[in-house]
Amino acid sequence: MIKVICVGKIKEKFYEGAINEYMKRLSRYTKIEILEIIDEANEEKALKIEGEKILNHIRDNDYVITLEIEGVKVSSLELAKLLNKTLVNTSNLVFVIGGSLGISDEVKNRSNFKLSFSELTFPHQLFRVILLEQLYRSFKIINNESYHK
Repeated sequence: MIKVICVGKIKEKFYEGAINEYMKRLSRYTKIEILEIIDEANEEKALKIEGEKILNHIRDNDYVITLEIEGVKVSSLELAKLLNKTLVNTSNLVFVIGGSLGISDEVKNRSNFKLSFSELTFPHQLFRVILLEQLYRSFKIINNESYHK
């Protein structure tokens, strides 16, 4: 089971369409769910409150991968290996996409693996699509199916 915890809601229909398409594709390989955390308006308290809400959805036996600019950069093949290895050793994999202010230290401390897709900053809505596409690509690689080039 894969859970993606995201801060913020999808506002544009074109992102929604892409997310729905990748969720449908991924359902062939795994159970997957997306949990949206409402982003906090008060910037002074946002990280703390969002962090608490994120942690409320993480269980002790979950393997948590936070998406952070400071994290480890991997190729698509390496991500597929990490995904495959993790799903063999644990039944629950959680990805965390923070809000516009990032991820709280408490959530970072709970993370089992800090992953970076790039040093670039992406809109959070777009990044959700990018993550889902890479998860789909990983399952195609794991299953030796054509897609990855």
